[in-house]
Amino acid sequence: MTKSWRLNSVWVAGMTAAVTAMSIGVCVVQGQSRAHVLQSAKEVQWGPAPPMVPVGAQIAVLTGDPGKPAPYTVRLKFPANYAMPAHSHPTDEHVVVVAGSLTFGMGDKLTKTAGNKTLGVGGFALMPANMNHFAYTTAAETTIVLYGQGPVEFKYVNPADDPRNAKTSTK
Repeated sequence: MTKSWRLNSVWVAGMTAAVTAMSIGVCVVQGQSRAHVLQSAKEVQWGPAPPMVPVGAQIAVLTGDPGKPAPYTVRLKFPANYAMPAHSHPTDEHVVVVAGSLTFGMGDKLTKTAGNKTLGVGGFALMPANMNHFAYTTAAETTIVLYGQGPVEFKYVNPADDPRNAKTSTK
């Protein structure tokens, strides 16, 4: 019985060491393919959000490329009284509120009701893939950090809400 216990202990210790070594190796390989990011809020370089997002939002890509099938992290800034109509994404969406507040709701249409949930600074939301949801700000500008697995895509419940379908006037 003692010999069996020793063999099992040796096997477990060996496997633990092997898994640890492989994990370290993977981290080193992954770490070599990316640059570190150290950025204060004052260093953010904002630009207009992509056309799949209603006009008025601004974006700053922190890491990755939201348009590719890989991990990404972005900051999004919404003005006061901004609305994101009901939509879904093909991948999970993770949101952390870093300034202001953002109200979320689930369903096929943006409604401002008591059943919605407002998250302030430090609040977190996970919107699972293919779940219809909406968001809006009230009186204050709001900034979020959004991260997940790309590519980022929006499927609006009502195609008329999709800014990419907006008709442009020619004069």
